[in-house]
Amino acid sequence: MGEAGIDDLLRRARALEEEAAGLRTRARAAASAADQDGPASRARQQRAILDSTTQFAIIATNRDGRVTDWNSGAEHILGWTADAMRGQSIARIFPPEDQAAGGPERAMRAALDHGRAEDEGWHLRADGSRLWASGEVMPLRDEAGSHIGYVRILRDRTDLRATGQALGAAEARLLRAQEAGGIGLFSVDIDDQILHPTPHFCRLYGLPERATYPAEMVEALVIPDDQSLVSTAESRRDGRVLGDVTYRIRRPDTGAIRWIARRGEIERDAEGRPVRFSGVARDVTEQWQAREALRASEERYRSLFEAIDDGFCVITFLDGPHGPLSDYVHVEANPGYERHTGIADIVGRTLRELVPADDAEAWLDLYGGVLRTGTPVRFERYFALVERTIEVSAVRIEPPSRRQVSVLFRNITARRQAEDALRTSEAVARTNVERVQLALAAGAIIGTWLWDLPSDRFTVDEAFAKSFGLDPALGRDGLSLAQVVATVHPDDRAGLAEAIEAAIARGGAYAHQYRVRRADGRYYWLEANGRVDHGRDGTPLSFPGVLIDVDERRAVAAERDRVTAALRSLNETLEQRVAERTHELMRAEEALRQSQKMEAVGQLTGGLAHDFNNMLAGVVGSLELMQTRMLQGRVGDLDRYIGAAQGAAKRAAALTHRLLAFSRRQTLDPKPTDVNRLIEGMMDLVRRTVGPAVTIESVGAGGLWPTLVDPSQLENALLNLCLNARDAMPAGGRIVIETANRWLDHRSAQERDLKPGQYVTLCVSDNGTGMTPDVITKAFDPFFTTKPIGEGTGLGLSMIYGFAKQSGGHVRIYSEVGQGTMVCLYLPRHLGEAEGDGLLPDLAHAPRAEQGETVLVVDDEPTVRMLVTEVLEDLGYAAIEAADGSSGLKVLQSDVRIDMLITDVGLPGGMNGRQMADAGRQHRPDLKVLFITGYAENAALNHGHLGPGMQVMTKPFALEALATRIRGIIAGEA
Repeated sequence: MGEAGIDDLLRRARALEEEAAGLRTRARAAASAADQDGPASRARQQRAILDSTTQFAIIATNRDGRVTDWNSGAEHILGWTADAMRGQSIARIFPPEDQAAGGPERAMRAALDHGRAEDEGWHLRADGSRLWASGEVMPLRDEAGSHIGYVRILRDRTDLRATGQALGAAEARLLRAQEAGGIGLFSVDIDDQILHPTPHFCRLYGLPERATYPAEMVEALVIPDDQSLVSTAESRRDGRVLGDVTYRIRRPDTGAIRWIARRGEIERDAEGRPVRFSGVARDVTEQWQAREALRASEERYRSLFEAIDDGFCVITFLDGPHGPLSDYVHVEANPGYERHTGIADIVGRTLRELVPADDAEAWLDLYGGVLRTGTPVRFERYFALVERTIEVSAVRIEPPSRRQVSVLFRNITARRQAEDALRTSEAVARTNVERVQLALAAGAIIGTWLWDLPSDRFTVDEAFAKSFGLDPALGRDGLSLAQVVATVHPDDRAGLAEAIEAAIARGGAYAHQYRVRRADGRYYWLEANGRVDHGRDGTPLSFPGVLIDVDERRAVAAERDRVTAALRSLNETLEQRVAERTHELMRAEEALRQSQKMEAVGQLTGGLAHDFNNMLAGVVGSLELMQTRMLQGRVGDLDRYIGAAQGAAKRAAALTHRLLAFSRRQTLDPKPTDVNRLIEGMMDLVRRTVGPAVTIESVGAGGLWPTLVDPSQLENALLNLCLNARDAMPAGGRIVIETANRWLDHRSAQERDLKPGQYVTLCVSDNGTGMTPDVITKAFDPFFTTKPIGEGTGLGLSMIYGFAKQSGGHVRIYSEVGQGTMVCLYLPRHLGEAEGDGLLPDLAHAPRAEQGETVLVVDDEPTVRMLVTEVLEDLGYAAIEAADGSSGLKVLQSDVRIDMLITDVGLPGGMNGRQMADAGRQHRPDLKVLFITGYAENAALNHGHLGPGMQVMTKPFALEALATRIRGIIAGEA
């Protein structure tokens, strides 16, 4: 039963209590009135009161407990009529067990002693059924106060008792469920942030059982690393609470760390405001520990699986074109599989991919039998594919419905070879026995011995006795070890004794060389070869062996050592000579690299000199002709010469920008750019530039990401690519401009010399002549061109390369001779919106200065200062000049009015333009600054990070553009 049902029962109970109280009040009022009106009236009123309700049984008895009055409520509740019950004992309405225990009489005595008595229990109905009733018993007295009987008021509580029992049972079950499931309930009031826990919740958190706790006290038990998962007062008020989380707490009672899984939700009022946060919590430490144990077990299993030296795999049988179970696939394999079989990357490969059809049928029959019968097999097979002999064990994986067989492989090629070698060795041993006999006969082995170690009996053959100058008869009967070694050279006796003791102690093979005095009195080198055999208990038993004459071998070894020493000396000298030669080669390689550098510098400077000389010739020649014509008074042709000089100067500026782009030192003005929109705006210009013989097609990707680039430089790059494509199609053709979003993973990014991430690609492709591989490798070199002399500077692609790299991207060329070329720019994605098209200001009508506005101009180039100053004065500004940073800073630190600073970045005197501007802003915090620079001095400009009110322009620039920029900066425009 829910809370709503319980509340309803409580309301009904209170209503009945109120009705009973009202009934008693009316009864007392009626009794009082009846006393005033007389006996007859009093009797009628009492009867009316008694019969006014059916919810209560009102029973009157005499002093002996016999019923004297029985109201309609008693008839309704108990079932007997008043006539049937008058004169009957009140005990009739009680069950036999209460009657036997004297319950009715006890209630009447209590009422007489205390004025009233309350009871609750089972009662009988007329039909024999039982009901649970509660009520009270009061004594009746006459007008004189004498005791004349009792009145009993009963109320049926059967339904309420059943409901209470059900509620108690439900609460008990809930409590048992919480205890069994380890679940604690809680709720937090949003207004006062008081937490109401159940007892088990307190036990989970190691807290004393209390009805309430401050919520922040419980939250403080969560360890710091998990605090972000827990609801707070602020998050509960905002209704932003994680519903299902798992975090760790440190129990205050034991200090132990426990894992708690908490699930909760916000309860809201009718207006949607959070009023309560309720939920459940349970201790999941064991589950987390089990999970960690499972993970560790899986890791151990995987480690063991991969560490198994034998090869292992699992195969799953497949149905295929050749019929049911006509193939199998390898679904799992450990590293040992490749190590033993020599087959790499086996997982996912089928049998029929690996072997011919005939061999496949044989393997299918073999492993298929294991799958069908469940009988393991073990066999050896030569794998011609990898030229190895493999020992194979195969077992079915249960149940058979999995259609799987596990196979264990072991490379026994070495073992088979060893067995073959053993057989060969046994044959060789037999041959060697024969050879020993021949060697004895030929004198290579000069004697044999057998030493019985337990009896210390040393027997030798005749050849041994003769070698040591012993009596052969004694050798056959037995000698002591001292007699045998008596002829050993004194310098070798200690080593021989040590070698013999070591061989006896360890057992097994024995070999030692020493000198012995032969019968002719000279010492010769011998080698004793033998073997010590031990019993099962480790006791040395026998020591047989042979003597070999190694005197000549030792002489050969000595000569070999002498020759080896000589060779070593020669080798050391040779290594020194090789080191000297290597050093000379390294010097030669360094000289060659320096020569290649100088050749590259020469090519670069040669190209620069050629192009700049052409342009300077145009500028200088035009200026000289202007001077001559002015002296002659012929000013009509000045416009033509001025235009020629300006054109040459602009070409020189463009060449400088290309060089800076190649070197990645150009000043860029990056903006969030929509490449599709930029291409659309360029299409008319591109079509007019490439001419009517070339078809232009643009394919823009939908949903193209923005990119942060300099739009004008990107337009220049696009135009250069289209011009290159046009030149590669002298008879006309087709150019396609495409854009796309690309997400490069680690491998793809590494192939393109980029960082992994998201990029926007702009690709220009043609169906022209294409490039050879050697041309592609040089395409980005400055001044490299395949065009005839005078038809190209060779800086177009190098400029594009520098622009892409400086923008954080890259450029790639894909080309095939006779098929065409595609050049792709990879530009990093910008996480933001692209800027809209801005309207260019009317440069012919630059805004003028306001009254008294003053600009400080700092530049070490007098010509630049002069030009900027004259522009400022023409616009009505007051101009102050300075030639270096320290002079400019003195002006900035003075009290002179300065509305704006225009400064070069690179200045002499130890202080660059950025340093001067930052120092000046300490005195003038709102100082507006325009940097003018010939290239991107990123270090001086703090790597492109400009403060508010700072902008940058690249030399050379149009004076009208400068005027507009000055007004915009002073006015605080972007």
